[in-house]
Amino acid sequence: MGKQAKLWKKYIVKSNTLNKFIVFCPRCGEGYIMAEHEDRYYCGSCHFTKFKTAEKKT
Repeated sequence: MGKQAKLWKKYIVKSNTLNKFIVFCPRCGEGYIMAEHEDRYYCGSCHFTKFKTAEKKT
């Protein structure tokens, strides 16, 4: 992971519990964090792409 990852911002500690705001790759397992883009998540290891669901704006 590069210097831009800032993984400490992906974890929040509340009342002695650790909450993760990370999407792990479903193919590679829990050790592989997917990169978050504007419209998708991407795994650099296996090149799996998961698109975010679009919210309807009316």
